Amino acid sequence: MANRLPLHERHVAAGAKFENVSDWELPVAYGNPAEEYALVRRGVGLLDRGDFGLLELTGRDRAAFLHALVSNEVKALGPGQGCAATLLDVHGKVQVVLFVWIAEDRILLVTPPDMAQKTAEALDHYLFSEKVTIADVSAETALCVLAGPKAPETSERLAGARPPESPWSHVAAKLGEIPIRLVSGGRETGEAEVWIASPATEAPRVWDAVVGAGARPVGLAAFESLRIEAGTPLFGHDADESVLLPEIPFENLVSDTKGCYPGQEVVVRIRDRGHVNRILRGLLLEGDEVPPIGAEVVTADAPVGKVTSATWSFGLARPIALAFVRRQHAEPGSGVSVRFDGRAIAASVSGLPFRR
Repeated sequence: MANRLPLHERHVAAGAKFENVSDWELPVAYGNPAEEYALVRRGVGLLDRGDFGLLELTGRDRAAFLHALVSNEVKALGPGQGCAATLLDVHGKVQVVLFVWIAEDRILLVTPPDMAQKTAEALDHYLFSEKVTIADVSAETALCVLAGPKAPETSERLAGARPPESPWSHVAAKLGEIPIRLVSGGRETGEAEVWIASPATEAPRVWDAVVGAGARPVGLAAFESLRIEAGTPLFGHDADESVLLPEIPFENLVSDTKGCYPGQEVVVRIRDRGHVNRILRGLLLEGDEVPPIGAEVVTADAPVGKVTSATWSFGLARPIALAFVRRQHAEPGSGVSVRFDGRAIAASVSGLPFRR
């Protein structure tokens, strides 16, 4: 049986239709996905992130320990700051994408769904004499996201505070008597975002308060259109343990000035003296059929890539996809085809994000 979000009943009451995605029963839409998409583009929508994980690092060596392992700067960040980062293997391949929040007395790490325990074990593998404790606090914390140009003002109206604009910066606040943390997101939807972290026991009250402030829930269909238009790789689809970090958009995941970390030599060698053989690109497809994940990208009937995510774009009114494409065919504007169900659909390569 698929896992259910802790707020599943709230989604049922809102009229959600559900779909099993990677062993989770997720709300796909609450009525009209195009309207939900428009909410995020022009106002504010609400995303449930109850399937994401949360780790807590405490102990005096926590910043130096994490800094030595991930691809982005951690040690120089102060309380209230944060970043996105990856944990790589020694070959430069992506083991997990993390959102790092630095607090006064701890570091919080947001992990993709079902990755908290695996990430904790991977970090613990490097733990020797450092004074660091790693705890999985996923079950104790609820996460949701306000997304859209009105997200910051909505958070201020709700809690009397908004986080700084820098991605993954955050501030402690209260929603009534409920302690919450407000965090500026990384614009995975292409719009402003404010994450709200609260005690899991208070999640229904927080959700109801946010909905009461005018933020309507947004389902997976609208989110995928927003995410793919923004060119945001999704861990487990567009980035995983088979993907080299330089193969995906990674500028916001890496510091070029920090010290060593696992996989750094590969990343630097590719940056300075080489290139990757494939690149994550966008595809604009003709017609109205959305290709399945894994569909081949071809030129002259020869495979040159593979689709990793695909959706109907409400902003472009056509099917779009993310795909790994061989470097020789990855120039934006290049003509390719996408082959599935015995047919080849004409497409063109797009840079990321897509231009709307």
